[in-house]
Amino acid sequence: MSRFFHSGPAPRAFGLPRAGGGVLANRSGLSRGLRVGLFGGSFNPAHEGHLHVARTARVRLGLDRVMWLVSPGNPLKPARDADSFEARLASARTVARGPSMIVSDFEGRAGHNRTVQTLRALRRRYPGVRFVWIMGSDNLAEFHRWRGWTEILGLVPAAVIARPGSLLNSRFAPAARRFARYRRPESQARLLPFTAPPAWVYLRAPLNPASSTAIRRERAGDPAAGS
Repeated sequence: MSRFFHSGPAPRAFGLPRAGGGVLANRSGLSRGLRVGLFGGSFNPAHEGHLHVARTARVRLGLDRVMWLVSPGNPLKPARDADSFEARLASARTVARGPSMIVSDFEGRAGHNRTVQTLRALRRRYPGVRFVWIMGSDNLAEFHRWRGWTEILGLVPAAVIARPGSLLNSRFAPAARRFARYRRPESQARLLPFTAPPAWVYLRAPLNPASSTAIRRERAGDPAAGS
């Protein structure tokens, strides 16, 4: 097993293509045929709710790996509220426990802050890897605000994991309605990595209440943090 996939408490980040077209050596161990979940986010900070989403997707979809893609910046969130990229990367390394969890600094190295850019690059770099995009239902509720969101669902299949506070909003989200005919039943979740996009599945699971917003408020001494 590559040293970039190990079961220690702090998975290492690894680089992929460099910005400007140069390519780092393939140290990731991603080979043709592997089923790999792509779990992107600010992780500001990463928490047990993120790990719950990643583990649920790994088990229910039968994935070989889940790659945590730490974003250098979220265009939909104020930059002033974000920890540094390095701090968020370290946070993800601490939380993403397990031999199947890997943390990537690809978006920071490539200068990407748009998911559609990242997916294009990864599909070029790793032909034959069966990628699946992973997101919580809270992200599905506002997915239509992402740049290139329809292209994203045309590039890779997607798995949406239930998250507290967004179950109703995500059910009636513009993306859910637009792609309703491409939704697969939960019973077919393990077939998703082998399904040509657009295809997506909504996975219900025990809800984990952890929230990055609540953690930041608590860290700042906000009395509303526990509400």
